[in-house]
Amino acid sequence: MALPMIFRKSKNELEKGGRPMVVESSREIPMVKCPACSRSYLPEDIEKEKYVCGCGHHIRISARKRIEFLTDKDSFTELFTDLFGGDPLKFPGYQEKVDQAREKSEELEGVICGTAKILRQSCAIFVMEPQFMMGSMGTVVGEKITRLFEYATEHSLPVVGCTVSGGARMQEGILSLMQMAKVSGAVKRHNDAGGFYLTILTDPTTGGVTASFAMEGDIIIAEPGATVGFAGARVIEQTVRKKLPSGFQKAEFLMEHGFVDKIVARSKQRNVTAHLLSLHAKN
Repeated sequence: MALPMIFRKSKNELEKGGRPMVVESSREIPMVKCPACSRSYLPEDIEKEKYVCGCGHHIRISARKRIEFLTDKDSFTELFTDLFGGDPLKFPGYQEKVDQAREKSEELEGVICGTAKILRQSCAIFVMEPQFMMGSMGTVVGEKITRLFEYATEHSLPVVGCTVSGGARMQEGILSLMQMAKVSGAVKRHNDAGGFYLTILTDPTTGGVTASFAMEGDIIIAEPGATVGFAGARVIEQTVRKKLPSGFQKAEFLMEHGFVDKIVARSKQRNVTAHLLSLHAKN
């Protein structure tokens, strides 16, 4: 599903619900459109709802916006800002895609890492960026998350990870795939040291990320309606030659089958995360 559409609306048009917009005739107002029901919102209105539409759809948000919603004000300190990727295999057109992703997302790479407090509970946190090649996992994404777990182990911090990904970045080949094992090793060392790891699965979390660190949390929660899986549903249907169940690979389906511990709406994630961190805090 695409990121929320931004479009222009003229002075004479009305928002759904009948509320007129009073603007100067020479100005245009950017609107945010829900990709599920097509309802449109003024940016400031939908931000108050944490980008959750009235229909219940959780609109994709940037990594920095998620950090803002989840962590205490001014508590986030970013780590590993000097790391960004190149084109190790000289894959045709890859550098252009990376450049476009950086311009679109205003980020150097597909994940942001750092330390923060969530309702005064200290943690290390990584948040994947959907506007950077759909959070795909390249060498630098894996390196940053690995370093975050190593930092958390050294400083006895729990880790909160917010995942969104189309999987391993094919343009980096085996160098991308090996990040699955590298991050998993760091997760294991953090666990062996008694560290707590909470994962928050958002839409979509797929491919090699699902097959590794996204599903390795001590507790796994997910946003309502999030798609979570390895291969795409169409690929699976073509392989097994059977129709998949309704809602297959949705967060609710995964919880029903024991892969997710709890579905948590975005408006409640901060409180739930802080509560879980407090329960697993080292005394």
